[in-house]
Amino acid sequence: MAHHASAKKRIRQDAKKRIHNRYYKKSTRTAIQKLRGLTDKAEATTLLPKVISMIDRLAKRNQFHANKAANLKSKLTKFVSGL
Repeated sequence: MAHHASAKKRIRQDAKKRIHNRYYKKSTRTAIQKLRGLTDKAEATTLLPKVISMIDRLAKRNQFHANKAANLKSKLTKFVSGL
């Protein structure tokens, strides 16, 4: 258990950040899953930029590694163009 006020504050901040990060990461994963489940090209084309934006935001905040983000974007773009 932390004894210093600053350490206690850091624990509180980390817990708050963790919940925030989990929310955005999970919503992005759900959006990716939804995109992969689509069969209509027009619908997938409109959803793709939103999903790519979500992935970029996570990569910028180091939630996803830059290479993972690039791989995801590439595979999703390839998937949508192949519909």
